[in-house]
Amino acid sequence: MDKDYLVLKRASASRSSGEWNDDDFGVLAEGVVVGRILKVHAAPVGSPWMWTLGFGYHEARTPTHGYAETREAAMAAFAKSWLRYS
Repeated sequence: MDKDYLVLKRASASRSSGEWNDDDFGVLAEGVVVGRILKVHAAPVGSPWMWTLGFGYHEARTPTHGYAETREAAMAAFAKSWLRYS
């Protein structure tokens, strides 16, 4: 599986309950939500985008979460962790 199989989908469209802002995304692999990328306030300076693998998708992957300067960089870091053991 390559990173082209990972798709970002707004949280409001990928999760049925709750209220989601425009900077909250589900990460889908083959149509299944396997993680999340969102802009957070409590983050390292200059790295407001947090990415995390969903519970149940950690397996032997490491790291399982992190912070990035941009949404695109967060997606690249997510993909790197995801592809390590896919």
